Parts: sequence; C-alpha cells; structure tokens
Amino acid sequence: MHRITPRLARRAACAAVAVPVLLVAGCSSDSDGKEPSGSPTSASASAPEQKQDSAGHKDLPDPCKTLSGKSVEDMVPGTDDKSGKNLASSDTGSYGACFWSGGSGDIDAEYRALTVSLKRYESDSSLGSGTEQASRFYEQELKAVSSDEAHKKPEETKVSGTGQNAVAVTYETVKKDNTYRATRVVVRDENVVVTVDYEGTGFEDADPPSRDEVRKNAEKVAKEATGSIE
Repeated sequence: MHRITPRLARRAACAAVAVPVLLVAGCSSDSDGKEPSGSPTSASASAPEQKQDSAGHKDLPDPCKTLSGKSVEDMVPGTDDKSGKNLASSDTGSYGACFWSGGSGDIDAEYRALTVSLKRYESDSSLGSGTEQASRFYEQELKAVSSDEAHKKPEETKVSGTGQNAVAVTYETVKKDNTYRATRVVVRDENVVVTVDYEGTGFEDADPPSRDEVRKNAEKVAKEATGSIE
C-alpha cells in the first residue's frame, strides 16, 4: 500500500475538513426548530398530538459499519484506516456520520475522501411525521450543495433503485490550486435521510477523477449504506 508523503498529507488534511463541516451545517439548520415560510408544518403546529409513525426505521446502524471493507478499499484506495473515523454524536439513534480519506497511485497523489451520514426523524406534534421531517431535510441537503457558489457546474441526476427519493449532485471546486471533482448523493428512505459526500483530486500533476467516476462511486456507496438500515 502506498503512503502519502508528509507534504501531500498536509494538503489532504486541509481538504478533508470541507465535507464534514458541510454536513454539520446541514444538520444544524434543521435542528433549530425553525421552518421556512410556507412550510407544510405551519398548519400542523396546532394539530392534535400525532402518534408515532406506524412505518419507518426505529434506529440507525453505526455509520462506520454501513460499508464493507471491500467497498472502502474500492472507494478510498490507500486509506490507512478502513474502519473510518466516527464523527461522534450524542444521540446515535438520530444522527451519525463516518469519514474515510486516503491517497494512492504511483506517486501517492490520488486523493479520495468519503463521508456517510445518517439522519433519522420521529413524529412530532408540532413538526409533523418523521417522514415529513425527513423530506424537508432531504431538500435542505441537496440545496446546501447546489446553492454554494464555490461549487462549479453542479449537475443533478436522479438515482434509481434505492429509497423513496434519491438524487446525486455532481460538481467541481478548487482548493489550494487543485481541482476537486465531487458528488453528493442524498437518499430518503421513509423517515431516514442518507447523505454521501465523495470527492477526489490529484496532487503533483496527477489527474483528478472524472465526474462520471465520482458520481458512480457515490451512488454505489449510497445504495449500500441505505441497504444497511433496518
């Protein structure tokens, strides 16, 4: 297995910060209890207390165990830790995320980073059913990427074969003079939202992955991660 040189490791460490920060921002925007004007929940605030959803997921798996070791090797070749970095949550039944990164190649310059996050909702008398809340968060996660001016050439693609709703947004961004190609896939499966952020670049004149490659890999991860939820 190739190892990233110290200089490249510093670059990779800086680059890796962007994805988890974006995920935390997306989740916090939904947790403050505020809803946009015209939200479907405006009428539900005065409604009688709702029962828990009869359908829906009752718990979340460990996010770092949503992917097989083989999948991690394929998506993040050269990673030093296939088990991933668990981004700790105080309520693991409602939210969790895991992060993997690494580099490989003849010159240790092909960098890849992957984050899988899971968000689960339960019915609330003022916010609506778990499915309704998940649907709103699903839209927020997509908008957080497509509305960011730093993300160039965003392109949305529907993803079939997983969840009730699934969309991939592929884009490009520049960090430290390096072009990154990235895809966010957001899946809503009943009352759970799965968000996958996958990106790659090439250091020291190595080529970044193609848009098609990052999109297809992100979609594979999203389907596997969603399938792990009971």
